[in-house]
Amino acid sequence: MKNNSTKQNQWIWEDENYPNFTYNRNILDPLLQKITIEQGKLIAFLSLMNEENIKQTQLNALENEIISSCAIEGEVLNRHSVRSSIKKKLGLESDTHYMNKLKEDNYVDILIDANTNYNEKLSLDKIFTWHRAMFEKGYSNFSKINVGAFRDDGLMQIVSTNYNKETVYYEAPPRDTLEHDVEDFIKWYNNTPSTLIKAAITHLWFVIIHPLDDGNGRITRAITDMVLSKIENSSFSKLYTMSKSINDDRKGYYNALEETTGYIKNKDPLDITFWCEWFLSTLYKSLLEASKSLNYIVEKTKFWDIHKNSDLNTRQIKVLNKILDIGSENFIGDLSKKKYITIADTTPATASRDISDLLEKNCIKQKENTSGRSTRYIINKR
Repeated sequence: MKNNSTKQNQWIWEDENYPNFTYNRNILDPLLQKITIEQGKLIAFLSLMNEENIKQTQLNALENEIISSCAIEGEVLNRHSVRSSIKKKLGLESDTHYMNKLKEDNYVDILIDANTNYNEKLSLDKIFTWHRAMFEKGYSNFSKINVGAFRDDGLMQIVSTNYNKETVYYEAPPRDTLEHDVEDFIKWYNNTPSTLIKAAITHLWFVIIHPLDDGNGRITRAITDMVLSKIENSSFSKLYTMSKSINDDRKGYYNALEETTGYIKNKDPLDITFWCEWFLSTLYKSLLEASKSLNYIVEKTKFWDIHKNSDLNTRQIKVLNKILDIGSENFIGDLSKKKYITIADTTPATASRDISDLLEKNCIKQKENTSGRSTRYIINKR
């Protein structure tokens, strides 16, 4: 957002030692260790999953990443279009489904590029290419913007107006320094080994520069993904989605930026420990959520390996998959006859026969201390 309000704050980029960021490793090291452990768990899960399950997990993660990254900036994408586009890119669906290229395809291309071509040098051309893909019509909503180029002259400010009072939360560096600022950023990026701290700084530094008319946050998260994929030396970073965790905690995200970029005054303006701690905590949360989801996939695979010859009907398979997909502990209230009728869209008599058959085949078991109309069933994890 641009306006010509009087500058009120000492921003981080105005410090004479910028961009020599500092941080407290004693605070961050415990988080770094926990993240490394969770990354190791993801690698272990991969060894237990077949190619189809891996692609399905990547599909879900990419879908959530794209939807959430845009949602942070207030852009709403068509989830079905995003999912269909990813299916095409991952080879899960035929190209015949796509007669016209959609803007969702461009977002998918950017994320796949970031998560597969991470060994390439970062360049201004790549940043501008991504930007042109995001805004190929040259407009953000109904406003014409510079596409594949730096923003125009004038103040770039993050402003909020409440009760006729304007608050400037952040003001980006002036236009005449952008070439130099981005050049320094790219040089640092290409010459710095990929670490989790680098990922945190990458995210913060590009947001500080804010070189584009729009889409700075989305480009930031794509560049950050390049760092994470490089660390993991694979595309499995798309088995988790950090943008979803950021979107779930947007208040914390903006608070961390305000604490770091100058809106809130600090004794040491270049100490970015607060930001790094928030970033790494959010990454850790993303990894935990991914591990939980992958555990459900592994459990589901094991279940069907046991019951592959159980000769179940389509209703029974539908109900069991419903529970297995979200994890039995998340299936609130466990399975009852009433829930079976609703999920399977069947009659009470048929539901009773199906449930009896599932019990006989040891697919489910009656939950202890339940009986009569209150009888509940759970997945039999043998």
